[in-house]
Amino acid sequence: MSTNNFNNQTEITELYIATSVRKATMRFTQTFLLAILAGAFIALGAAASSVAIHTMDNVGLARLIAGCVFPTGLILIMVVGGELFTGNCLMVEALWARQISARAWLRNLIIVFFGNFVGSVLVVVLVVLSTQFNYSADTLGAFTIKVALSKSQLPLEAAFASGILCNILVCLAVLGAFAARDIVGKVVAIFFPIMAFVLSGFEHCIANMYYLVAGLAAAANPHYAARAQELYAIQTADLSWLGIVHNLVPVTLGNLVGGVALGLAFYALYRLRP
Repeated sequence: MSTNNFNNQTEITELYIATSVRKATMRFTQTFLLAILAGAFIALGAAASSVAIHTMDNVGLARLIAGCVFPTGLILIMVVGGELFTGNCLMVEALWARQISARAWLRNLIIVFFGNFVGSVLVVVLVVLSTQFNYSADTLGAFTIKVALSKSQLPLEAAFASGILCNILVCLAVLGAFAARDIVGKVVAIFFPIMAFVLSGFEHCIANMYYLVAGLAAAANPHYAARAQELYAIQTADLSWLGIVHNLVPVTLGNLVGGVALGLAFYALYRLRP
């Protein structure tokens, strides 16, 4: 271990490989419950960021403020615990180092992906029951529909490219957290890359699980649907489960490509170098 107050790039790589081995060998129940936790944390950050910006017209300023709130989810995961699909794409480092098998890695990603979805949906249910969407005379409900509809209508190539860019930043935040040796360092290392991805409008599959399902839930309420029509001229009939799949498939693949590419780059730079 270095004598600095942070881990260097080689140490980060070795630490993450060791962590990946532990992740790959966890019991199904533990992995799934930690994934539910992580999905819920990301959803809570997404829900809070929507509250912060739902009445704002300036897109750039709204994204900046959302970017300052949204990192809460990953900060909680890295400090409290949780298994996040996008971060676990970096486990390719351990695969390349022959510390885990391809089957073990894929098993982890599949379990975590569906656990994240369950956690996200649980938060949607609780947010709906809390009547939070009533804020600002049903404007938050209408805004939630608007966000979901815009995501569901993204062209496939745009969603895929945006997913790649998003998870490069998310995985940099994860690696940055591994560089830090104290809580403050971890928070700072996570905050700025996550803020950058939100500010840039990139697509994160786990966050989108919340945004899309929440939009579908809000669209089922006639008051929110009418408010969305009034404010944004939105037809809620255009929002469906098919639209959710239309977004999540390319975004998830993009997230996977971005995370794997960064993981392999770190492995090549800091473990294979002479």
